[in-house]
Amino acid sequence: MIIRNLADIAAMCGGQVREAADSGIAVRGAVTDSRQITQDCLFIPLSGERFDGHDFAADCLVAGAAATLWERSKGTPPGPAVLVDDCLEALQTLAKSYLIQTGAKVVGITGSNGKTTTKDLVYSLLSTTYKVHKTKGNFNNHIGLPLTVLAMPEDTEIAVLEMGMSGRREIELLSKLAEPETAVITNIGEAHLLQLGSREEIARAKLEILAGMKPGGLFVYNGDEPLIPRVLNEADTHKPDRLRTVTFGLGQGNDEYPTGMMFMEDRTLFTSRGIGGEPLELPLLGEHNVVNALAALAVARRYGVGEAAIRDGLRHAELTGMRIERIVGASGVTILNDAYNASPTSMKAAIGVLEKMKGFRQRIAVLGDMLELGASEEEYHREIGASLTPDKVDQLFTYGTLGLKIAEGAAGHLKPARIHAYTDKTELIRDLTSLIHPKDVVLVKASRGMKLEEVVDAVKHNILKH
Repeated sequence: MIIRNLADIAAMCGGQVREAADSGIAVRGAVTDSRQITQDCLFIPLSGERFDGHDFAADCLVAGAAATLWERSKGTPPGPAVLVDDCLEALQTLAKSYLIQTGAKVVGITGSNGKTTTKDLVYSLLSTTYKVHKTKGNFNNHIGLPLTVLAMPEDTEIAVLEMGMSGRREIELLSKLAEPETAVITNIGEAHLLQLGSREEIARAKLEILAGMKPGGLFVYNGDEPLIPRVLNEADTHKPDRLRTVTFGLGQGNDEYPTGMMFMEDRTLFTSRGIGGEPLELPLLGEHNVVNALAALAVARRYGVGEAAIRDGLRHAELTGMRIERIVGASGVTILNDAYNASPTSMKAAIGVLEKMKGFRQRIAVLGDMLELGASEEEYHREIGASLTPDKVDQLFTYGTLGLKIAEGAAGHLKPARIHAYTDKTELIRDLTSLIHPKDVVLVKASRGMKLEEVVDAVKHNILKH
């Protein structure tokens, strides 16, 4: 974590130590949440529509904070402070200065789907060879990314930073803050269609990751997505000098693609164009996660990670939860919990995983609303339903008003007795738990706002009577 005295902090963020006598006070780490104060930390009070962190500064100092940033317009600080014009801008400037001082190289990762999994895989591969720091959870916005940087050990060699967004210019800000030398775009999906209006605009927003990239940087992107090279070639897209590119994906026109895949009960084996011989072992399910792994392989090779280390890093990768998490229920039923989030792209990927789950009595899909898809939301849901054929699922349960559209689309391929549509979650859980068998596999997938983890918990703890 950052360890500096107040004079250093002031110089790094463009502020001023309020009392010269306090210049030598040392701070360890930075905190914006008054409930998470650590001993000798720097408290950074941020303001929102309904709160002002400055109101909690005095309590934070009592709780152990060594000092606080303080906006000049807020009056007199309650203790040792660095005066700034804007605490959020000061936080971002401080993080950028610290990143430069450490000399850590930055790998920036974004995409509509798979960026967190790809971040975890890149971290695991690079950690076999380097001292690596990564974004925790999804601390990937204009506040979370600077905090991630300030939590980074001083001797970090590579920082793997996830970059998220909800609109234009947000990733541009993060890229200019982090100045990556390697940038990854996993894919261009449909998330944020409500805000941006088209996949083309989503692609433009994602390619803002190049805005702060260092000259001679490497751009690793999904070559199966034609929008990426199209937007890359637009005159308005910023491209650093001497930009190099590597593509990955399922298509054989990519620099990195799978040459074979085998899907096991709890992992996936695959070979790639770049690494032959014995299959690589990935502790994840699904073709889409092989694609994420290919992106990580491209990054690892860019930093000279050897084949043996790559194999070891993939095999022992630790992944963020609730992304097709395999759970065995009390009855023995297998649950694929993917209730973290959903878009048409990730929904199709999850269904692809279910399709390849052989040897089960029934493959049951529990699918809920995909949110924030804009004007075409009903059409997207019908398309998901229309993609469901008897070779992919045996029973379909839908939840939500948009879930009804999935059921409508599925009617073209699945028999009526195999389609169960609900707007009442309690009824869904009752009927689902009465139907499933210990030898079934149940996929649960929806946007986070649908709270389908309640279905997962019900199935997990249910003692079946079959």
